[in-house]
Amino acid sequence: MRLSSSNTFAWCSGFSLWFMVLAVTSVLLGALSKSSLCLFCLVGNRYQISSTVPLIGNGNPPVIAYWISSTNGEKYEKILRLLKAIYHPRNQYLLQLDADSSDYERKQLALYVQSQGVFRTFDNVNVVGQSYGINHMGSSSLAATLHAAALLLKLSADWDWFIALSASDYPLMPQDDLLHALTSLPRNLNFIHFTNKTGWKEQKCIEKIVIDPTIHLQNSTPIRTLRVLNYSSHKRREIPDSFDIFGGSSWGILTRDLMEYCVQGWDNFPRYLLMYLNNVVYPLNYYFHTIICNSPEFQNSLVDSDLSFTEWNLTASGETQVLNMSHFDQMLASGAAFARSFHTGNQLLNRIDESVLHRSSKELVPGKWCRGEGRRVRVENSSTADHEEQLCPTWGNINDVKPGSGGIKLAALLTDLVVEGRLATSHCREHW
Repeated sequence: MRLSSSNTFAWCSGFSLWFMVLAVTSVLLGALSKSSLCLFCLVGNRYQISSTVPLIGNGNPPVIAYWISSTNGEKYEKILRLLKAIYHPRNQYLLQLDADSSDYERKQLALYVQSQGVFRTFDNVNVVGQSYGINHMGSSSLAATLHAAALLLKLSADWDWFIALSASDYPLMPQDDLLHALTSLPRNLNFIHFTNKTGWKEQKCIEKIVIDPTIHLQNSTPIRTLRVLNYSSHKRREIPDSFDIFGGSSWGILTRDLMEYCVQGWDNFPRYLLMYLNNVVYPLNYYFHTIICNSPEFQNSLVDSDLSFTEWNLTASGETQVLNMSHFDQMLASGAAFARSFHTGNQLLNRIDESVLHRSSKELVPGKWCRGEGRRVRVENSSTADHEEQLCPTWGNINDVKPGSGGIKLAALLTDLVVEGRLATSHCREHW
C-alpha cells in the first residue's frame, strides 16, 4: 500500500528526537504538499464562497488544530473513536501513533482516513507516518507536542487554537457546542490551569535532574534519575534568576500565536527554556505556563481553566484515576469540554456517545453541518469503497454551528471568566 504524500508525514529516521528538542525551529520538515480546496464555485455568472471552505476571522466560528496521539502501543481504534467524536470539517487534525505501535497499525490508520469520503473531501485529517517514542513524564512529550504544532502550522496557518489530546481522552460536548462557545471570545486567550502551590515539593521537582532515554531511543523508555545530583545543597541544580518558573496542568487550549512563538522562537527564550526543562520530570507542567508569564505579549492572555475534567485522586502508581460510570453526573455538571482518562471498551464512553454526543459507533457527531440534508458523498473508486463507512452521508454549510444547552452554558461560563477579572497577570505573580 502506498501512503499518500499529502496526508502522511514521516519523521526522518536519520535525525533523532534529541535534535528536534535542541533545534525545534527546524522541525517544519521542509515543504509538505497539500491539495487545495476550491475556494470559489461558479454559480450562474457569479462566484460564491464554497460551503466546504472554513470562513475565518471575527464573527465566524474558530478553527481548532487537534493533535491526537497514542502512547505505550495503544490501538489505532482508540484514535479513530476519538476522531469521530470531535470531528468537524472546519478543524485540522493530526493523528499520531507512537513507536510502540506497529507499522501495520499506522498503515491501517492512514488507510482508514483515506478511505472515508468526508475526510477526502475536506482534506483536514493527516497521519504521521514514521513515529518515535513518547514518554508522558519526560522531555520527549514536550518535544512531540512542539513537533505536532510545527506540522499543523505547516499544514495551515489559519487555525486559532491548538488542542493536544491523548487517545484516552474524550469530549463532553459536540464540536458545535465548543466552536459556539469560543466564537465570541478574542482569539488571543490561552486556556490553561495554573497551580497556586508554592511548596517545597514543587521546588524539588524542578531541581531534580532526570534523563528521558526516549529522546535517544526509538521506543518509550522509563525515566532515569541522576541520584548523585540529588537534593544536597551543593549538588542540586539552581533555579534560574533570569526568569520565574510557573506550573500547572499539562493540558490546555493554546493560541496559534503562542505556538508559533514556541516553535519558531524569534527570540532565545523558548529555546533556552526548552533546554532547561529537558531534564525535568513532567516538563509539560511548566513550559507553556512559564512562557506565558515571562513574555509581556502573552501575560494578559491567560484564562485559568483548561476546560477539562480529571479525577485527581491519584493511583498508587501516580496516575490519574480511570473514569467510570460513577463520574458521569459529576463530569456533565463540571461544564468541561473534555475528560480524561478512559479505557477502551469503557461503558462510560458508550453512555457519552448516546446521551451527550448522540452518535453511533460508526457515525460522526451530528451537527448543523451534518444534519441529513445537503450534498451526498460519492465513492470515487473501488479501492476505497470497501472500507468506507457512512460517517456523514450528507451535509450542509460547514460555517454554521448550532449549539445545544452545553455550548450555551460554556459560552456564558467563559464570558464570566473574562468579565470577572480571572483573565489577568495576577496568576503570573504567584511563583515559587
